[in-house]
Amino acid sequence: MKLASVNVDLDEIPNYFAIHGLEATGPGLHAVYDKALARMVDWAAAMKLPLTLFTIADDMKRPENRAIIANAAKLGHEIASHTRDHRYDLVRLDHATMCEQVDDAARILGEVTGARPKGFRAPGYTFTDDLARVLREVGHGYDSSVFGCPAYYTAKALVMASYVPRGRTSRSILGEPEVLLSPRVPYRLGVPYWREGDGLPELPIQMTPGLRIPIIGTNVTLWGEGFARKAAAACARDALFNFELHGIDFLAAEDGLELLRPHQPDVRVPVAAKLAALSAIVDELKGQGRSFVRLDEATDRLFP
Repeated sequence: MKLASVNVDLDEIPNYFAIHGLEATGPGLHAVYDKALARMVDWAAAMKLPLTLFTIADDMKRPENRAIIANAAKLGHEIASHTRDHRYDLVRLDHATMCEQVDDAARILGEVTGARPKGFRAPGYTFTDDLARVLREVGHGYDSSVFGCPAYYTAKALVMASYVPRGRTSRSILGEPEVLLSPRVPYRLGVPYWREGDGLPELPIQMTPGLRIPIIGTNVTLWGEGFARKAAAACARDALFNFELHGIDFLAAEDGLELLRPHQPDVRVPVAAKLAALSAIVDELKGQGRSFVRLDEATDRLFP
């Protein structure tokens, strides 16, 4: 049976200011937890699908956030790790510090939910062989960080370069270009990580066959329902449709994000239009006869 998974990176709003080299200000700095999470959980319930929530462990210092994640786990959603504090330069740290970052996140999230997370996703989709070793040592069961998308890689490089003459420095980093050689569909990590091997299961971020057009929340909500349905149809043969979203995909400028409007085009899209596009892609995937599962469940089925 073909599978689909909807998973969400819970990057809080200050991370977006950091990407654009800006100081985090405004009334919506906690909007992902205060507003977006309730919307996405309600949407998931209406669409009858489970979520995998890639959670930043340091966000659990805020009691309200901790309660929300604990409740999401009780509702049956998977709580996976998005590192301790979302350091974009995680892969540039030494091995011991990287281990500390990843293990601390697993421990903290385990305390919140009662079970250490099986899944992991690195900030900014950056990955290295050393990080793969860390994940095995810490005990993660799968990774979903690899994104070998030429369009995304090029756009990221150009945007980061454009900030330099304006005196701004993005906190994000550009990963290894070899990621563009990685498989498009689930595989076991090899050495190097962008080749198939016998390591940890890797569930790459969704792209179309051929041109490898990205299919993530950002462009689906920007380009609307028509693109959503065509993108899903293009991947009809894939065993897993790994649909990655971000908390900001459930927010708009009126949620206290006006200061991000000039820099983040997706916050200019109304929430209702975003939900319509997200629902359209889910409907198309259901029409393909797919079962919607959490990413930990997808891993168990694809890599028994």
